[in-house]
Amino acid sequence: MGNINRIESAYEFYRNHIFEESLFQILDAHGLKVAGSVHPVKWELFGSFLTGAAGTGNTGADLDGWEVKSAGSGNSYEYQYHLNTGLEKLREDAVVNHVFCSYSPKYDEVEVWVAQGKYLTEKYFSKWIPLYQLNYDQSVDPKQRRQRFRKSISHSYVKKVGGMVLRIAKGELVYTHNEVLIKYSNNIPDEFR
Repeated sequence: MGNINRIESAYEFYRNHIFEESLFQILDAHGLKVAGSVHPVKWELFGSFLTGAAGTGNTGADLDGWEVKSAGSGNSYEYQYHLNTGLEKLREDAVVNHVFCSYSPKYDEVEVWVAQGKYLTEKYFSKWIPLYQLNYDQSVDPKQRRQRFRKSISHSYVKKVGGMVLRIAKGELVYTHNEVLIKYSNNIPDEFR
């Protein structure tokens, strides 16, 4: 599937499964929050349509060669690393590509950025490794160890080192940049192809 069709397929998925206007109107009518009603796995599936990559089904990157993150507009993207698999995951995040989906509270405004892990490593992943190891220090009483290791990457840094693939405004696809998607798709490390 060509990259243009991938963007169109991802947008179609967004229209049918993320931007659910009728559901959001019902939530509003009942005084319930719209924000947070889209499960992260939907963003992963959106990323799968966009990149053409399948899910890995394991504890590594969400998709073959891609990690998918989502956050409210302008917010940071959270990464979480677990005790037994976190170090391997941190090292993998340093080399795979990353899809960052930024959305408005009602999901009608979306920006999707991509960045290569190698451009996130110096500022984030390499600095997180010793912190991760300290967090799960085996010499510390297990009752004193934290159960999760969470860190985040700022949206402003993603914009600095990444490229925008698409923008949705008022639920409509208003900007696409196919060349960015092609560039990143061609730069997936061989071990993730």
